[in-house]
Amino acid sequence: MKTKPWLLAALLAAALQSPVQAGEPQTYQLAPVSVAQQPQPGPTGLTIEQAMAHPDWVQRAVENVFFSADGSRLYYQQKREGSEIRDWYSQQAAAGTAAELVPMANWHQLGSNNLITSPDGTSKAWIFEGNVFVLKQGQLSQVTRSSTAAEDVMFLADNRLVFRQGWTFQALDLTSGALTELVSLKNADAPKAPEVAKNYMAQEQHKLIQFIALEHQNAKDKFDQQQLLAKQNATLAPQAIYLDKDKRIASAVLSPSADKLLVALADKSSWRDDKDIMPNYITASGGIAAQPARRRVADQKPQSQQLMLVDLISGEVTELKYDSLPGFDEDVLASVKAENAKAEGKKYESKKAPRAIALMNDWSWANGAIQWHQSGKQVAVMLKAWDNKDRWLATVDFANKRLVNQHRLHDDAWVNYSFNDFGWLHNDSSLYFLSEESGYAHLYLKPVDGKAKKLTAGTFEVSSPVLSKNDQYVYFKGNVSHPGIYEVYRVGLKSGQLEQMTALKGSADFQLSPDESKLLLTWSNSVTPPELYLMDNKPKAAASRLTNTTTAAFKAVNWAAPQVVAVPSSHGKQPVFAKLYLPKDYQQGEKRRAVIFNHGAGYLQNSDLGWSGYFREYFFHNLLLQKGYVVLDMDYRASKGYGRDWRTAIYRQMGTPETQDLMDGVDYLVKNANVDRARVGTYGGSYGGFMTFMALFTQPDLFKAGAALRPVSDWANYNHPYTSNILNTPDVDPIAYRRSSPIYFTEGLKSKLLINAPMVDDNVFFQDVVRVVQRLIEHENANFETAIYPVEPHGFRQPSSWLDEYKRILKLFEETL
Repeated sequence: MKTKPWLLAALLAAALQSPVQAGEPQTYQLAPVSVAQQPQPGPTGLTIEQAMAHPDWVQRAVENVFFSADGSRLYYQQKREGSEIRDWYSQQAAAGTAAELVPMANWHQLGSNNLITSPDGTSKAWIFEGNVFVLKQGQLSQVTRSSTAAEDVMFLADNRLVFRQGWTFQALDLTSGALTELVSLKNADAPKAPEVAKNYMAQEQHKLIQFIALEHQNAKDKFDQQQLLAKQNATLAPQAIYLDKDKRIASAVLSPSADKLLVALADKSSWRDDKDIMPNYITASGGIAAQPARRRVADQKPQSQQLMLVDLISGEVTELKYDSLPGFDEDVLASVKAENAKAEGKKYESKKAPRAIALMNDWSWANGAIQWHQSGKQVAVMLKAWDNKDRWLATVDFANKRLVNQHRLHDDAWVNYSFNDFGWLHNDSSLYFLSEESGYAHLYLKPVDGKAKKLTAGTFEVSSPVLSKNDQYVYFKGNVSHPGIYEVYRVGLKSGQLEQMTALKGSADFQLSPDESKLLLTWSNSVTPPELYLMDNKPKAAASRLTNTTTAAFKAVNWAAPQVVAVPSSHGKQPVFAKLYLPKDYQQGEKRRAVIFNHGAGYLQNSDLGWSGYFREYFFHNLLLQKGYVVLDMDYRASKGYGRDWRTAIYRQMGTPETQDLMDGVDYLVKNANVDRARVGTYGGSYGGFMTFMALFTQPDLFKAGAALRPVSDWANYNHPYTSNILNTPDVDPIAYRRSSPIYFTEGLKSKLLINAPMVDDNVFFQDVVRVVQRLIEHENANFETAIYPVEPHGFRQPSSWLDEYKRILKLFEETL
């Protein structure tokens, strides 16, 4: 018996009405359910020209929104119509108010979304265009007006304001106006008293020529006097701290008590080699430009950082060794190395050795890897192994000058580059942090001298944690009720009670107002682009809409709301969630044509109920729906939103689990949506283009046609931060690269293939397409066509390029399906 997708909606409706219970956090099972009730008819008269037009026809969304210092107003940027320029607007934080254009002469008065407040609450500070501004008792003052940009503005525990220019830290007393240099860091040798050269002639010269000896003594006396003056005269700037001249400063964070500094030193290494270039054939000069391009993962070498504790009182610099971190010297890749050695007829012998370790570099957080407690008495640092298998959260024992491990997260696959947020409670020496150790990203609370306590639990993911000022709550974004529905929640740090703040059934991002009485939401659903909403900071309070930026032209289209369905998996208990687009009369007549879309980035969620970043693809799917196609958009394994095991299923085998999921998708369409198995196509860009390659090359009978857009063909060509997580590195794990790179499977192509490639793509190099094309030519395979885009980077910028690309995709499907 065929299961109609919308018949499952009642199951979800019941699940969504289940309240979040107080007390122990609840566990929610991922049930195979649908979100929509009926197939949507979709638009009529939609053209591909309209779908691929400049997105101004859809919306000029608000960007970079933040509250004013007192919370009474909102500031945000909005794209100027017909231009890429952004203007600033101001609007009262209340429904029914109009936005006002902020004159450029007043932009410095806006503050910023990282505005900071002094401990006594009397002053606020921010940076505008590299200059520091302070608002105190209603008076705005400009602290710097310099071509040397100020960075990292902060308040000390004694209410002095600190900022740095380069690696020189300055402190401003807001009462007296005195500006004091706290410390200047330099990667150089410390100055020394003049010395006589060691060679024979120099030594004899000083003995024989009285003038030479006198000049040397005078210079030495002057140096000694300056050194003594710096120590004995408090009016002078403190002596600089000299660090390894062969290193560079990767990060330096000052204690709020201004007595210590934590510094990370890295090797002086370039992000590229001289051979890493990208030809640009369309230039303003008419010539060919060799643009610099990033290094490939195949060429990257392990990089470690040194963590240095600087005592600003004594000037002492101490390296904080990593040997106190559990597993710092483990051979975590022993089994991988042994497998690769065996394949080459060799034997690998495992041995312990210190691993390359550096500061964690999270792709989504705002706070950074070094966090001082506001008292300045504690500091926490998050570190990650170069091999991507371990993450440590550590504090510093200042008395013994050593790191103290607070939490180790080990993953045999790789530690996520998201879900690494952490911080201190304001009034307690306890840390809160995110961890995937349970299989899903959850919140934990850990006293420095105690055990970690789990604050949330269940088959959902916690992100964007925000601690309340009174340490009572942590607010977060989570998909508690369903993997595709993101609401705002808060959990009580003492009670452990979980409360749902929003109930909007879409995707909600949030900010707390300065006084924490309001929640500012950026909310969207599948057919509604993001807009701003405001609500009281109370569970499930009503939300008032503040902005309306979508155009009349967009609203006039009868956009189809895709169903989110759960495709049964033949390779696990957890289903594959997917967006399903069905023509209203899809069960009538002959079996339907179908297209499966593969989203990019790998680790990205597209089958949720929020507005998709793939809005052009959404329009294209509406166009296909209008033409009678069935469309499926799958969150294949590796996608975000479904937990650690889903994320890491592709470890050392990129392309295999995802293709298996596509096979399940085709089966689902055939069984449930009246689809002809012989008339299914697929397409996608970037990682989606890679998946199109893998599907057509390794499962030649699965799809009749496919379009691979800006596709990866050889992962050894891609960047290190992304690829090494999943496949290790080519020198360590060549098996994984050969198993996962489409270029090794090109002989399998039977179906029609369209390859679309931008030529100035500094993300996925044009070379990836060139090599695949040459392989197909050598196979004497004529089942492919290539379209190139000479002026386009990875993300197309010209509407004409988008239009050309999607006309070709549509033509492919119309002619082959």
